[in-house]
Amino acid sequence: MNNQRALTEIEASQYIAMSRSYLRQARMEGNRKNRTPAPPFIKIGRAVRYLREDLDAWLDQFQRLEHLGQEVRHG
Repeated sequence: MNNQRALTEIEASQYIAMSRSYLRQARMEGNRKNRTPAPPFIKIGRAVRYLREDLDAWLDQFQRLEHLGQEVRHG
């Protein structure tokens, strides 16, 4: 993957290691209660794009765990 700022759905799914179907479903549902929030996206005409910095911020919001029994906050 190159260093472009706007990623396609395929590139974004690879970047965050989630499926394309997850991204599609998340766009359709939005941010519903008790669900993982959807990553932000932009529309350019009919094209859906994900900004790399938005995906980084989206990933950073999740708490890091050393193992399932212990939560550890970093940063």
